[in-house]
Amino acid sequence: MKSNQTAGTFRAFRNYNYALFFTGQSISQIGTWMQRTAVVWVIYSLTHSATMIGVAVFAQQFPSFLLSLFGGVVADRHSRYKILIITQTASMIQAILLAALILTNHYVIWEILALGSVLGIINAFDIPARQPMVHDMVDDKADLTNAISLNSAMVNMARLVGPALSGIVLQQFGAGICFIINAVSFIAVIISLLLMKFPAFQPPLVKKKVLSELAEGFNYLKQTPAISMLILLLTCLSLLILPYDTMEAVFAKVVFKGNAATYGYISGCIGFGALIGSFLLASAKKDINLRMVLLLSIAVLGTGLILFSRMSHFAMALPFAVILGLGSITPMSTSITIIQIEAAPQMRGRVMSYMAMAYFGMLPLGSLVIGTISQKIGAPLTMLCQGIMALCIAALFYKLISKVKPNPNH
Repeated sequence: MKSNQTAGTFRAFRNYNYALFFTGQSISQIGTWMQRTAVVWVIYSLTHSATMIGVAVFAQQFPSFLLSLFGGVVADRHSRYKILIITQTASMIQAILLAALILTNHYVIWEILALGSVLGIINAFDIPARQPMVHDMVDDKADLTNAISLNSAMVNMARLVGPALSGIVLQQFGAGICFIINAVSFIAVIISLLLMKFPAFQPPLVKKKVLSELAEGFNYLKQTPAISMLILLLTCLSLLILPYDTMEAVFAKVVFKGNAATYGYISGCIGFGALIGSFLLASAKKDINLRMVLLLSIAVLGTGLILFSRMSHFAMALPFAVILGLGSITPMSTSITIIQIEAAPQMRGRVMSYMAMAYFGMLPLGSLVIGTISQKIGAPLTMLCQGIMALCIAALFYKLISKVKPNPNH
């Protein structure tokens, strides 16, 4: 019985391409999270400014917002497999350049920000190609939901391991080694891609104008408030609540008077909470009310922010960091699941692109705003205000969502 259940949990691995993809991505994602953690720590160590952490997040994510729609069009018109090989190779070169800067000890803040922007541009083409590739890798479409759930668990496992490992490496060897490890980790992805087998790519016969397709998607959202409400909710969260992570380094160094390892452990605990959240969502019953799960997770996130902001002892704060992770991952994962279930098939891609715009557009702006505010009034008070706002957003959208009927399955 147990072996059957285990086989069910990992059944997507029966698909050859997906098993290769999962293996390569598992290694690469750990490297990616190590690099993210190290970049934030280097910038904060250089500037001692929460505002500059916000600027760094903005520099990396805003190009993804600006170019994501164009990246989506490229992904629909060209071989996603070839796009991924190009973007993963480019990401490896970016990590090598970052490592070279740090290891030669000839770097200034603008160079790190510029390389962050380069990664943002790469991601604008990588993400729209990588996400739909999971569909192409799964031969038996009954395994698709399982593959998406395993993907989420893999990313959150990396979010747990990467920052904790990065904290230790930062403390012992420095940021340059973190960037080298990330560069090497891309070799696993590139090898896994080269071993995959796909049928020859068939380019689309009819190419519509980008603007007319986007206008159709926007009109669809206006006609389906059950889905547009989710995008509005995600916009509010991305602008006001989710950028709390810009203050993790400040808490580690100023509030808890710690070092790079302290920062790594905080990020690792948030990753652990996110991992728990993704497994809970994957094991949820089919008839569960996902909108209520979404609102409950925002309330959990708000509570976690309030409690974490009040902690002055490092060890006592860690359980609340787990709660932060638990509440952070679920809104995005739940919203994606609802859209995949409810959106009309011919509109699904465009709805997802608007959702990505809401996330990638608001998160970097929110990071700038939250970083600037925390520089003025301090990280603990800023996070406390974010927690209160999260509870208010959950209450407001509970009222709004309860008035809107879910979109029927298409």
